Amino acid sequence: MPYNPDRALELLRLGTQNVGAAFRDGQEEAIQHVVDGRGRLLVVQKTGWGKSFVYFIATKLLREAGAGPTLLVSPLLALMRNQIVAAERIGVRALTINSDNQDDWPAVEAALGRNEIDILLISPERLGNEHFRSEVLAGVAARIALLVIDEAHCISDWGHDFRPHYRLIERIVRTLPPNLRLLATTATANNRVMDDLQVVLGPDLAVSRGDLSRPSLFLQAIRMPDQAERLAWLAQVLPTIPGSGIVYTLTVRDAVQVAEWLRTRGIAVESYTGESGDRRPQIEQDLLDNQVKALVATTALGMGFDKPDLAFVVHYQSPGSAVAYYQQVGRAGRALTAAYGVVLSGREETEITDYFIGSAFPTQEEVRQVLEALHAAPNGLSIYELMAKINASFGRIEKTLLLLSLESPAPIAKQRTKWMLTAADLSEAFWQRAERLTALRRSEQRQMQEYVRLTSGHMEFLIRALDGSPGRFQPPALPSLPTQADPALVREAVAFLRRTSLPLELRKKWPNGGMPQFALKGNIPDDQRAEPGKMLCIWGDAGWGETVRRGKYRDRRFADELVAACVQLVREWAPQPAPVWVTCIPSRRNPDLVPDFACRLAAALTLPFHVVLDRTADRPEQKTMANGIQQARNIDGSLAIIVDTLPEGSVLLVDDMVDSRWTLTVAAWLLRSHGGGPVFPLALASTGHAE
Repeated sequence: MPYNPDRALELLRLGTQNVGAAFRDGQEEAIQHVVDGRGRLLVVQKTGWGKSFVYFIATKLLREAGAGPTLLVSPLLALMRNQIVAAERIGVRALTINSDNQDDWPAVEAALGRNEIDILLISPERLGNEHFRSEVLAGVAARIALLVIDEAHCISDWGHDFRPHYRLIERIVRTLPPNLRLLATTATANNRVMDDLQVVLGPDLAVSRGDLSRPSLFLQAIRMPDQAERLAWLAQVLPTIPGSGIVYTLTVRDAVQVAEWLRTRGIAVESYTGESGDRRPQIEQDLLDNQVKALVATTALGMGFDKPDLAFVVHYQSPGSAVAYYQQVGRAGRALTAAYGVVLSGREETEITDYFIGSAFPTQEEVRQVLEALHAAPNGLSIYELMAKINASFGRIEKTLLLLSLESPAPIAKQRTKWMLTAADLSEAFWQRAERLTALRRSEQRQMQEYVRLTSGHMEFLIRALDGSPGRFQPPALPSLPTQADPALVREAVAFLRRTSLPLELRKKWPNGGMPQFALKGNIPDDQRAEPGKMLCIWGDAGWGETVRRGKYRDRRFADELVAACVQLVREWAPQPAPVWVTCIPSRRNPDLVPDFACRLAAALTLPFHVVLDRTADRPEQKTMANGIQQARNIDGSLAIIVDTLPEGSVLLVDDMVDSRWTLTVAAWLLRSHGGGPVFPLALASTGHAE
């Protein structure tokens, strides 16, 4: 199939909407390699180089020559949306099958069968779906002209963003005809990843590798342990940078909180996380159209999001690895001569990245419990049935099942909703890989902390982390950004953090299997549920979180300033009908801690305080229970009403910590079912442990 250079250039100019556009170094050679069918190709080029033009132009040329469609495996929905728009500009008909568009699947499958799709974009998870493999892929497999694996570093265990379902690609690649065109692309492949990809994609894999330097980026790392300082810095500095950008956070909660703070300072921002749901396309478009100064985002806004004129990427905490940071900061300055990339390194980041590292693989105990539970159930168990038998969270059980099922051979398999054992044993290689990768993530974490301590040479450091040659990097002529925040703004940020309260929604349904001792199951009737409640803060967080921690474990008494803060919270909240008395959750471990606080709060609110609940049995602390079913059973039968008649009217139900929400749910049910009025729960802090 002869390559047509004139048509390729015409398509590039259509795609870039630039009549004078020319191919970048290596771009046309990669397209020609694919179209001419010269063998499998790995393209390693920095973000913004134009890897997507390679496969879109190659697809268009192949289709115009009568070849079949392209199948593109892509990891993120934001990336897919971006790519579909880019494909349409050069006349490539692109559709996607992913978790967000299930209603469209039948129409997409029908269009594919009629050969009306030039490129089908799928997530790697689709490759694990039996319907997709048997009903969709099998029907077109023989006609596929090109398989594209985007963000190919996700295949490799060594990659900074290893995705378990990408392991399925290895099995598919083994079954492909040797002459099928295969193109893999990534911006972040160091030598270890490259070696891995050659094993997976074939020993004859050709490699096109470009320069890793990003001359438009001015990089800074600023150590700023306190959250309030970083909030103040963002409010002070972002308005001074022309253009728009991204502020990355490590957690969803931080993305929401940072965005809320910046909006209070009159800065137009939106939070963008995996929980943004169907709003994500519009939020992306707001940034593309410069309707917002910044998106405050988790890595849900990651690989492939393309806004060439982003003026800054700021990290509210440092990410877990230098390679991941290179990928994320590379969003900025693609079409600008100068852009900022700043890491604000905070006190909490090590704890967060420790959690990510520690939870990446199941523990030996979790695997043992899952396998033993399945061994005792020949007909299999659902995740919820496993939760009733194992003290592990839904997420931990789900991850254990996923990783075990992706082993080859797999010791477990899924049939409809049930998981069951196979004849295969779990290989020791599974644990060797877990140990090896945990050690790697620890070394990457240390490497990122080295980066944070640098005073110069940041780009050179990142290039060396990717096994590239830094050469003589010359940063753009931009002034350094401030390394400290305005003290007045810091005080306002502290006040913001202390003003912020959190919603508290209690359970509406009893757990699977019910509450045997209370003889409860199914939905909780409306007239036996709590009203929407409030929490003052997150445990240990900036604002009030550290004060709560200190009161519970050091002082053994909650400070008067927490009473005052809760008084202000209740007055601003103004629940209706207004509570006319106060009670609290009892404890056998610390019998005076919460009653003392609740009594002082009641006095400050000029309301009576009544002890009406008691613990009837010693149980483990809720924080030791890892899933909702175990947490509910731990409370079952352990609380009771100890008065003959409850006071009339609405009640404020006080507790110090919220883990599972089951304690407050059961207490509210007891109060309502014994004739009490509306129950408004109020807690000092959420531990963040609830599922």
